[in-house]
Amino acid sequence: MTNDDKLSKKIKNLIEEPTSNCFVSIACYRELSSKYAPGRLNLHSTIEEIFNVIEKSGFDILPITINHLIQLSKLEHFPNDPFDRRMISQSIIEKLNMVSNDIFFPAYKVSLIKH
Repeated sequence: MTNDDKLSKKIKNLIEEPTSNCFVSIACYRELSSKYAPGRLNLHSTIEEIFNVIEKSGFDILPITINHLIQLSKLEHFPNDPFDRRMISQSIIEKLNMVSNDIFFPAYKVSLIKH
């Protein structure tokens, strides 16, 4: 998971730190699935292989709860995609840091770790 050149050394170190609790939102799985099917992702693996790598990496899956959806309904509508908004809602409710360079995320007042 940390062999991607797009990840900074800082982020790779945080992910690989044994005391770090890392989560992957179920919204990520849904987004990957919806973009994979029509061929909108340039991947060299099947969706099953990608999901298996995530699972074997030790990340916890963060489900979408009613509280996340309530928070989602309260978010401002910046030009952002619905998958990002779900993850932002989760981050706010669960008080989790997010890793992203998305230019719209700071407007949501989430705790960001930029690469």
